[in-house]
Amino acid sequence: MVQLLSNPYFATAAYFAVTALSMVVFLIVFELVTRYRVWEEVKKGNVAVAMATGGKVFGVANIFRFSIEQHDSIGQALIWGAFGYLLLLISYFIFEFMTPGFQVDQEIERGNAAVGLLAMVISIGFSYVIGASLTS
Repeated sequence: MVQLLSNPYFATAAYFAVTALSMVVFLIVFELVTRYRVWEEVKKGNVAVAMATGGKVFGVANIFRFSIEQHDSIGQALIWGAFGYLLLLISYFIFEFMTPGFQVDQEIERGNAAVGLLAMVISIGFSYVIGASLTS
């Protein structure tokens, strides 16, 4: 396997496949922890949900970018990427906790674009902090 990963084309395809599979799993987890059905809301044109979900997609991809860059094996990159995702998910719950005047999920489901945008920026911002801290 090490010899295969020394080929840049194979390594790129392998990291892409692992990240894509992880993205699917992580989006399923995100769907389970939100009060709304992400893909149903996106299909209805709910821009707030699309922004919040897009932030998660960007955040996960960004965390994996850092993880792949800083680790020598796919296994290590996957473990650290999963840990980074867990931290990103925690940041979403902190956002919910820090807004006692309204419920984030409820506002996003209602189509509140301001809350959706803020959720997106929180995911993107924290993905940089989390990613930069992922070390060997």
